[in-house]
Amino acid sequence: MKADLLIHGGTVIDPSTGISGAFDVAVSGGKITGVFKPGTAIVEAGQTLDASGSYVSSGFIDIHTHIYEGVPAMGVTPDRVGIDQGVTTVVDAGSSGAANFDDFVRRSIEPSKSRVYAWLNISAPGLVEGRSELADLTKLDPKEVLAVIERNRDAIIGIKARMSGSVVKTSGIRPLQIAKDTAREAGLPVMVHIGNAPPQLGDVLDLLEAGDVVTHAFHGKAGGILSPDGGLIPQAVRALERGVLFDVGHGSSSFSFDTMKKAKELGIDPYSISTDLYLENLERGPVYSLALTMTKLLAMGYSLEQVVAWSTVAPAKAIQRENEIGTLREGAEADITVFRLVQEHVSLTDSEGTTVQYDQQLLPQYTLRAGAIHHVQHK
Repeated sequence: MKADLLIHGGTVIDPSTGISGAFDVAVSGGKITGVFKPGTAIVEAGQTLDASGSYVSSGFIDIHTHIYEGVPAMGVTPDRVGIDQGVTTVVDAGSSGAANFDDFVRRSIEPSKSRVYAWLNISAPGLVEGRSELADLTKLDPKEVLAVIERNRDAIIGIKARMSGSVVKTSGIRPLQIAKDTAREAGLPVMVHIGNAPPQLGDVLDLLEAGDVVTHAFHGKAGGILSPDGGLIPQAVRALERGVLFDVGHGSSSFSFDTMKKAKELGIDPYSISTDLYLENLERGPVYSLALTMTKLLAMGYSLEQVVAWSTVAPAKAIQRENEIGTLREGAEADITVFRLVQEHVSLTDSEGTTVQYDQQLLPQYTLRAGAIHHVQHK
């Protein structure tokens, strides 16, 4: 067997196939060409990557970032939160809208080594003109949104609507109704940001269907998924039963250890782990990276296999790309993350300022994007 690259000596974790243990991974032409037990195949490889002492998974995927530099003091260069941090795929969550998506393609998709997709903001300017983009309903033009989607089916994976009081002002639930109608016509899901009411979370959840994503699902603000008696609000129960996906979306103010702990006790796990990374919480915290966010979920008592699944195959399914990425299946894109669990003390802080002490940290070592190796540098 000939291969361009052989990743040798690592422990493979691939929730998409159920493969777990000591396996080698062969790559040719930017695709996965084999995953097999060491010594069971003779491989002539042009290059060998020694993954001894490390884990090997399909490339990490972050479905909530802000990587459009056209947004002042917010947008981050995609590779800074992508391949530079062990993440092969980054998805922008509504930074751009129909009015500036072409500029997003030029600035963020075309020059990036990371794989870049986008949730298109239902509001034409996205976040470029400020953070109350759904207050003026005249800026929501479904026909133009659909036209932009049709021209960019390879890049746009859904529609974003931020449903919190500071964003919608007096528009209430109407922006989400427009987003849902438009997404349904396009055959795409919506990602909904939830935060402070109005509108009420129950009203938001009642509009969502299977495959729609609720990001910031585990925030610590009033009016979240937990009822005053500590259970799950009825609308959240029904949403989960319908197949609505609850995403972490850490962010500066949208992830609470306490909420996550209570949800875990109720048997409510995240569907996917994402960061809501943008300039401030990348440089000043508390988010910093997807790997650190994954470490926080490990510290909450979730297994490594669960955390890897929520950062690979699950987000790949959420963005309807599971046949291409999020898997080490033969023929898939050779997007791979090689990482270690380093035994060292780390203080982990959520968006509420609560700190948890933990004894290990997940640290990416290499990012492989379509088979090309990128070494991850740690500060």
